[in-house]
Amino acid sequence: MSDGKPAIFLDRDGTLIVETRYLHEPDKVELIPGAGEAVQQLAEKGFELFIVTNQAGIGRGYYAEEQMHAVNERVAVEFAKFGVAFRKIYFAPEAPDQPSRNRKPSPQMLLDAHDEFGIDLEASYMVGDKVSDIECGWNAGVKCCVLVRTGYGSEHESQLGPATDPLAVIDSIADLTNLAIGQAE
Repeated sequence: MSDGKPAIFLDRDGTLIVETRYLHEPDKVELIPGAGEAVQQLAEKGFELFIVTNQAGIGRGYYAEEQMHAVNERVAVEFAKFGVAFRKIYFAPEAPDQPSRNRKPSPQMLLDAHDEFGIDLEASYMVGDKVSDIECGWNAGVKCCVLVRTGYGSEHESQLGPATDPLAVIDSIADLTNLAIGQAE
C-alpha cells in the first residue's frame, strides 16, 4: 500500500472537452456536458487532477505549441468556474511517427506525476476516449482505466477486445464520479 495521493488522469479532447480535431483555437473550447460537475466532485473527494494529452497537431505542423497552451489555459478557466484546478497538464507534442518519451500509450506522463507530486498510481484512474489512453493507464499500473464513449470512445471500444486489465466503459465523463467514488469508499 502506497501512501501517495490518488489521482484522476484525464485525456483532454473527447474526454473533458468536445473533440474538434486538432483544436488550437481557445474560443472553440466546449466542455462535455457534465464534465465540470463530475471533475468538481472528484476533486472534493480528494483526487489530484491531471490532464495528459497527445498533441500530434504540433508535431504535424498544424499549430504551434503556444496555441496548445492557449487552449489549455481556456480549459483551465472553464473548469475553474466549477472550483477545479488541475495540478499539471502534461502533453506530448510529437506526431505518431516521431520518437517520443511521453506520447500515450507510454506511461511516462503518469510516472512523471508520480515522481513530481507523490501520486499513488495503484489508487489512480486513467480516463480517455482512445485505446492509447487505456493502454497508457495499464502500462502505468493504475487501479482502473476508464473509456468514455464521447469523442472517439464509441469507435475505440470495439478495438479493446477482451480486457485482462482493470477497465470500465462509461457513456461520458459525467458518469465517472459514481465509478471512482464508489470504488474509493
